[in-house]
Amino acid sequence: MSHPHRYRVDVEWTGNRGSGTDGYRNYSRNHVIRIPGKPELAGSSDPTFRGDATRHNPEDMLVAALSTCHMLSYLHMATVAGVVVVAYDDAAEGTMVTEGNGGHFTEVVLRPVVTIRADSDPDKALAAHDDAHHACFIANSVNFPVRCESRIVVSSD
Repeated sequence: MSHPHRYRVDVEWTGNRGSGTDGYRNYSRNHVIRIPGKPELAGSSDPTFRGDATRHNPEDMLVAALSTCHMLSYLHMATVAGVVVVAYDDAAEGTMVTEGNGGHFTEVVLRPVVTIRADSDPDKALAAHDDAHHACFIANSVNFPVRCESRIVVSSD
């Protein structure tokens, strides 16, 4: 039985410099992302596409969504497996290619470094990544590979 979940996001383009989109170089790609009850996000396009490098862009946010979804799924799976995680850091990277006026992601590689308590099983900690990948809602929704190159560190504390 499926249970629908809805997510509302309001996006307002704030880049009209006075003449709208009358020329490719005449408007800013800046926008504001609003999600009810949460802080606003300042958005733009990637600097390659005339965007503001100090603002979040859709490509960064897609990679961040995949990374955080995997992390949250992993923390759950580790808990179920009896693995105590004390730290989790990921250096995720996405690759996108452009073709003409379009483009697409070819892959995202997650590189989580997970520190577990000394009395936890490193093999179970590693196996929880596979379970997390299959449970991740975002990874299940994209049409390109999401790979996980994880490393488990056993805490010395």
